[in-house]
Amino acid sequence: MRVICPNCGSKDIGKIGTNQYYCWNCFIEMSVAGDQISSVYQVEEDGSLHSLNDLFFEDQPMPAH
Repeated sequence: MRVICPNCGSKDIGKIGTNQYYCWNCFIEMSVAGDQISSVYQVEEDGSLHSLNDLFFEDQPMPAH
């Protein structure tokens, strides 16, 4: 599956875990369920994750392409 960053549109995405991806262009982490991006997180300096779901999702997950 090819994942495209919902934030910057980059295809420079790395797989960091089962169903988890990282954008090397804008430094966000994404969780994928099936063929949909289900969660988007900003990685903080201390390594913690801050949810960005309220910015990217209205009612439904977006396609991962």
